[in-house]
Amino acid sequence: MRRMIIVTLAALLVLAQPSPVSLQQYADYSRESRAAIGAHHLCSGLWVVGRVYKRTPEEVLAQDIAPFQAFGWEESFKYTIDSKRRRVTVSGPGVTPRAAQYNGDQGCSILPRGANDIYFKPTRVPRKLPNAATQPWPTGDAGATSPIPEGVDAAAIQAALDWGMAQKEHNTRAIVLVYRGKIVGERYASGWTKDTPQISWSEGKSITAALIGVLAQQGRLRVDDFAPVKEWQGKDDPRRQIRIRDLLRMSSGLDFANPGLTGPASYARENEHMRIYFDGLNVFEHAVHQPLEIPPNTQCRYRNSDPLVLGRIIRETVGGPMGIEAYLTFPQRALFDAIGARNFTLETDAWGNFIMTGYDYGSARDWARFGLLHLWDGVWEGKRILPVGWVEFISTPAPADNSRGYGGLFWLNRGGAWKGLPEDTFMASGFMGQHTVIIRSRDVVVVRMGPSPRGSTPYLTELVTRLLSGLPKK
Repeated sequence: MRRMIIVTLAALLVLAQPSPVSLQQYADYSRESRAAIGAHHLCSGLWVVGRVYKRTPEEVLAQDIAPFQAFGWEESFKYTIDSKRRRVTVSGPGVTPRAAQYNGDQGCSILPRGANDIYFKPTRVPRKLPNAATQPWPTGDAGATSPIPEGVDAAAIQAALDWGMAQKEHNTRAIVLVYRGKIVGERYASGWTKDTPQISWSEGKSITAALIGVLAQQGRLRVDDFAPVKEWQGKDDPRRQIRIRDLLRMSSGLDFANPGLTGPASYARENEHMRIYFDGLNVFEHAVHQPLEIPPNTQCRYRNSDPLVLGRIIRETVGGPMGIEAYLTFPQRALFDAIGARNFTLETDAWGNFIMTGYDYGSARDWARFGLLHLWDGVWEGKRILPVGWVEFISTPAPADNSRGYGGLFWLNRGGAWKGLPEDTFMASGFMGQHTVIIRSRDVVVVRMGPSPRGSTPYLTELVTRLLSGLPKK
């Protein structure tokens, strides 16, 4: 069995008992990988976020990368911008240069080592929606904030928003409060708007869940199906017993080390969970070729392998003979167009596989729409998007999760982890404090976005508690 826990680079080296040569290899890999993630963030900051909020490379570096230990940016790193090819390359003394390239509606991809281009043809994904200003909320923006529902204490909500934006260490860039289907509180940092796509990190896992739900509603798969992964179908392969529901519940049992992303020591090949963000991998192949470590549905463990395998299943289900264009347009056509979400960009690896475990960008209002779809039990303006019972499934604790804090690629409060919030609270949640909070008992959705360097659970619970104080108690 492979070692699963890597706390620091030093601990890893002690375990592996490396020679001086391998010690240098670890250091070189770490620096090269940090150059790669820096190239990605610069690329996306310029051309994904930059579709709405124009910033210079210096601003992106100063606001999104350099201040955060997790990304391990070094002062010796240098970047070059190829505006014609829309490519960013980061290098440094003794560092193999790494590049990320903008591919239109597929966002930015880290190029594999030695590659000079991606391995798929980018596809345009036009929104089949009218101008949002001309279409009524919630599918459009017209009437989003009026009339205000009865019983709302506007002063209390404004005070809560003031408090939320004043906590400068959390770098909050967007807060949206929706009550009874109307936006009753909304605030943005300078330069950021309701339409600005922001990196949402693992909130994208919940998008994966919703796309599986769409396919289930269409009758193209069932959660009780064994995962249709061809690599797992050998007669004696124990992975044949993994069901789609196990993958949704992070309970597959796949061997996929997750030591987190805490700084330079985390940038190691053994960090299988995080390598997808910095190594230029084919992320689906990386996930499906992992062996089984423990039996399915015996432990709930937060691993990128499970949603990535679901992503492979989505690609093969909707692509097939229709090819990559059908796959790359599927999220917009099947989900986002249906709920009026115009500003999502789902980034891919160099092979055209969505990295919806972290490299997904959405605006605050579009995340509010996603939250409303789940608040409303998968029905949007009279049309069922997600199956009957789907929201109950994804908001019910995974059987193998003793904390009762995780469901179907959504985080839950069934175990009381978010002190002061209702037990039925659940959320799409991502790295550095990206949250779409759904509270069915209060008819509420709260979106909070921005790079919080130390995580934001206490901040989030305090913010939501303050916002709820301005709403009627049901």
